[in-house]
Amino acid sequence: MLETILAIAGKPGLYKLVSRGNRSLIVESIDDKHHRMPAFATDRVISLADIAMYSDTEEVPLADILTSMKEKEKGAVCSLDCKKASKEQLFDYFAEILPNFDRDRVHPSDVKKLIQWYDILIGAGLDDFSKMAPTEGDNIDDRKEK
Repeated sequence: MLETILAIAGKPGLYKLVSRGNRSLIVESIDDKHHRMPAFATDRVISLADIAMYSDTEEVPLADILTSMKEKEKGAVCSLDCKKASKEQLFDYFAEILPNFDRDRVHPSDVKKLIQWYDILIGAGLDDFSKMAPTEGDNIDDRKEK
């Protein structure tokens, strides 16, 4: 499912892939408005399934990090206000989720974005991150909307 959740550079929030149009993707915002719009080839669109964060040993998939956040927060929205948090507060919070994250390659803005995405997904009821991990051979064209 994480493959159908998209981030679009320059646009706030997250989007769900609804359909494919002619030379574009049709996406719907994951919020209470459910605004639909096209995402064109010129837009930098990335699936959350393709995102990982750096650790000291390897890259950790976003689904694993979101699962750890859900366990820490007991399924609720994030307890840290990322807009007011300092760099040290963000890194201390993230160290509770991913203790061996690479402090040189993970930036405070990355942690802020992660917290915002987590809150959006929890607010939308998309909280089963174990089902969101990509499976080998998974193709977006073969899936049906649930």
